[in-house]
Amino acid sequence: MKHHLTEKIQTVFGYSYTIGPYNKPVMEIQPGDTVIVETLDCFEGKVTSVDVKPSTVATIPFLNPQNGPILVKGAEPGDALAVHVESIVPRGPQPCGTTCLQRYFGALTPTARTLSEPFPEMVKKVEVTGDGIVWNKKLTIPYQPFIGTIGTAPLIYSVDTLTPGNHGGNMDLPDVAPGATVYLPIRKEGAYLYLGDCHAAQGDGELCGVAIEYPTTTTVKIDLVKGWTLDWPLLENDEFIMATGSVRPLEDAVRLAYDNLIGWMVDKYGFDKWDAYFLVTQVGRVRVGNVVDPNFTAGASISKKYLVPGGA
Repeated sequence: MKHHLTEKIQTVFGYSYTIGPYNKPVMEIQPGDTVIVETLDCFEGKVTSVDVKPSTVATIPFLNPQNGPILVKGAEPGDALAVHVESIVPRGPQPCGTTCLQRYFGALTPTARTLSEPFPEMVKKVEVTGDGIVWNKKLTIPYQPFIGTIGTAPLIYSVDTLTPGNHGGNMDLPDVAPGATVYLPIRKEGAYLYLGDCHAAQGDGELCGVAIEYPTTTTVKIDLVKGWTLDWPLLENDEFIMATGSVRPLEDAVRLAYDNLIGWMVDKYGFDKWDAYFLVTQVGRVRVGNVVDPNFTAGASISKKYLVPGGA
C-alpha cells in the first residue's frame, strides 16, 4: 500500500515547527506503507533570490518546517520505527538550491556580538539536479541528498525543529540518505513521525549553518520493529552501522555516539562489551553532522565486515 503526503494535505494541516505529541496527525498508515513526502526547504521557500536576505523573511522559531506527524498504527512505546529512505529528488523550478551566510549563525561566525563584527549576510542560489549541483560555470559538485531532520515524538514534551536530541530531530547527518534505514525510538503510541529539511549536499559540520537547502519529493518506507527499545536513533546501510549522539560540547557527542554504537554491537551482534570497545578503537569512524545547532550531532560507525563477534 502506498500513501502520498502531498503538499496540499500538509498545507491544510500546517507545517510543524516542533516535534512532539500534541500536533494532529496528517495521516495514519500501516507498518510497511510507503509515503511520498513533499518537503520545503528550511526557509519555507521564502528566500527566492540572492537579493532576499533570510533575516527579512525567516523568523525564529518559524524555521525548518516539518512534514507530519505521521501516525503509524500499532506503534507502541518500547518499539522502534524503521524508516527506509528510498529516494530524494529535487522539486520545483530551478534554481531551487539555497545556501547563505548569516550575521551570527554558523560554526565559524563570531560569537561575542559586542566584540566582533558579524558575517556579511549573503545568499547563493544554485541549480540542483540528479546529475549534480551547478556551483558556478566551472564547477559542479556531487548531488548527495539526505534528510536533515527526522524524528519521533517524545512522550509528553515537544522539541523545536532546530534542535537534535534522543528523539532524532535536526541531526543533519549526511548518511540519512537513499539506501539507509533510520531506526527511531517510539515513546508515544502511534510513533508520530516528522521529517523535512532535506539537503542536496553538505560537508561535515554544516559550517555556514545551512547546507544546500532545497524542496524535495522524498520517498520513505516505514516499518515497525516490535519490542526493540532504543535510547537514541541508529542508522544502517549496506556498508556500515551507525549510532548517534546529540549534545554539547562536540567531544561529548562523539563519546555518546560511540557508547551507543558499542551498546548496539553488544545487544544485537553478540559482542563482548570490552571486545567491542577494543575493536571500535581500531576501526570506528566518526561523522560530524552539525556544529551549529543548539546541540551538536556526531555519528559513530563501524563497517559491517567487522561485525564478527567471538573471534579467537
